[in-house]
Amino acid sequence: MKRAAATAGARVPPRDTPKGSPKAEETRRRILGAALDLFQERGFGETTMRDIAGRAGVATGAAYYYFASKEQLVFAFYAETQEEIEGLVEGPLAASRDFRARVRAVLTLKLEQFRPHRSFLGALFRTAADPESPLSPFGESTAEIRDRAVALFDRALTGSDLKVAADLRPHLPRLLWLYQMGLILFFIHDRSPGQRRTWQLLDKSLDILVGALRISRFRVMAPVRRSALDLLAFLDDAEGRG
Repeated sequence: MKRAAATAGARVPPRDTPKGSPKAEETRRRILGAALDLFQERGFGETTMRDIAGRAGVATGAAYYYFASKEQLVFAFYAETQEEIEGLVEGPLAASRDFRARVRAVLTLKLEQFRPHRSFLGALFRTAADPESPLSPFGESTAEIRDRAVALFDRALTGSDLKVAADLRPHLPRLLWLYQMGLILFFIHDRSPGQRRTWQLLDKSLDILVGALRISRFRVMAPVRRSALDLLAFLDDAEGRG
């Protein structure tokens, strides 16, 4: 009985460390850091909350106090990296109106941000790739983070020198986000030195993408553009119906 009571009591940190206090924030970050390290070392599925608490040097109940589940730890990673990059892009977007330069800056910052976490993201992908997983970047649970990521590309487009057809403009930020997701997946699995092949792919594919967008507004491209928009509408409808 005494052991059970002690375990239950460990679920709530001392009263002098309420959430939001500097000490509580330090503990929270330590737990998150321990989780990311373990996910990278062992994989998401093989890591338990007890393992995370042990690595962070806190009681298991205290880990649950800050994060209700392993999924909540991953959501925290998603949210914190998204908030960070929203600040990082301010300078590059203010420095140039060139559309290619603005998009490349966003993509470069995202890849560099994820560089220290490549092993973790590779391990996570095995779980997040399941469409039913709450961790899927395409799922309902991650919609808010996804919308913020898409909004970054809307900012890159707004104020740039790119002239694009009015019917295509609303779809471009999401298309650019999907392009980014493809690059991230390639980056995670790129074993070339310094992920050299990823940077080559980025520049070569971005040249093609920007060139296609620059000519897409011309009248001769209208049939191709309509076909592309029909495909996007089909994909949106399919996604909405699950």
